[in-house]
Amino acid sequence: MMTRIPILKLNDVLIVSIQWELDDQTAIQFQEDLLNKMHETSALGVVIDLTPIDFIDSFIAKVLGDVINMTGLMGAKVVITGIQPAVAITLIELGIRLNNVMTALDLENGLDKLYKELEA
Repeated sequence: MMTRIPILKLNDVLIVSIQWELDDQTAIQFQEDLLNKMHETSALGVVIDLTPIDFIDSFIAKVLGDVINMTGLMGAKVVITGIQPAVAITLIELGIRLNNVMTALDLENGLDKLYKELEA
């Protein structure tokens, strides 16, 4: 049985808190689920919290980069929170660019940053 990552809606924002290391199948399912949820809800922003994730492999890094870029293409602002040092290093080493993506230390700061951006 595949585990799905919960996607919560709060006003016009979707909140995703990834609580465990992702395998390839779960990452692909997450990508589909998030994009479908964005389409269903017309969300204006997404916060993806990676706080518990200590490391990611190259495939998960690519999927994460793709999810962020696809979310932007669908017109939503994205904030990534809780990036651990090893995850940041992996993303940079693999050349995954998170252009136009805001970051924050934790979920609370990420939500604050996103709401301020949406009000502007």
